[in-house]
Amino acid sequence: MKHYLAGKDYLGLLYYTPEQMNELIEIAQDLKRKWVMGEPHAYLRDKAYAMVFEKKSTRTRNSFHAAATALGAQSFYLRPDELQTSRGESIADTGRILDRYFDGLYIRTFGQEIVEEFAQNMKHPVINALTALEHPCQALCDLLTIKEKKGDFKGVKICYAGDVYNVCNSLLLGATMFGMDMSIAAPKGYDVPPVIWERALKQAEVSGSKIEVTQNFDQALHGADVVYGNTWHSMGENEEEKDKRIKDWMPYQINSSAMAKADKNAVFMHCLPGYIGEDMTEEVKEGPQSVIFDQGENRMHAVKAILVATTIRS
Repeated sequence: MKHYLAGKDYLGLLYYTPEQMNELIEIAQDLKRKWVMGEPHAYLRDKAYAMVFEKKSTRTRNSFHAAATALGAQSFYLRPDELQTSRGESIADTGRILDRYFDGLYIRTFGQEIVEEFAQNMKHPVINALTALEHPCQALCDLLTIKEKKGDFKGVKICYAGDVYNVCNSLLLGATMFGMDMSIAAPKGYDVPPVIWERALKQAEVSGSKIEVTQNFDQALHGADVVYGNTWHSMGENEEEKDKRIKDWMPYQINSSAMAKADKNAVFMHCLPGYIGEDMTEEVKEGPQSVIFDQGENRMHAVKAILVATTIRS
């Protein structure tokens, strides 16, 4: 196995090149093959990783626990309210001391600047488990899943219909790295952040990707090889904002009618959790085109790849 990324943080696709992302995909494929075949791959025996989650998680947290265990490492969950940062200790001091104990930090938080500050104060890798700007572990999982289901990236069109937020941002960067087209279907006022859109445009010039944000759902669905759903509202939003978002997004529900407008061999992906009757229907979720649980499993293989690549030196 090749390990060119040892010591490098995984803060987002904004910080990675297509070559580096491809390296992670290849490592994930190899580790998944070993897992399927029952081959030992405890490459990180005696390593220890800290986990800090300021937001709730099912897939991100548990896939990390499972990945670290399979690799022979231990993972320790540190409750934010039990850390001294909750009483005013600086991120810099917290990062510097955790760096003395652990071989890496896996952190889900709010602002991108928080993971960046941890990274600036730690020699060991910091892995972004989700911020408001990016969800790079999900993006690697998504790229792995598309590669598995479609065989190649070139010529693939993604229709994304869901909150234009961290998952969308990282997926857009991943798509434009590898020449995939991506149509983001969204109501007026839900826009990609300029820092993400500008990078995506630059990458698209090199890779040949075509990208757009459109209010025309049918246009976005036309010819799509991947129909990707996401929730319309985030954790912690008040009921008034939640109700507004549901009203705004209802025309973009992924149902059987929407899937029929995509390519006949299209697959349905969703980062989960999803809400039946809102962003998707039961018929689509459980239908033959749905690959959401294969995709969910790939969260584990993706984070294994990130751990191995950023920890082991050639």
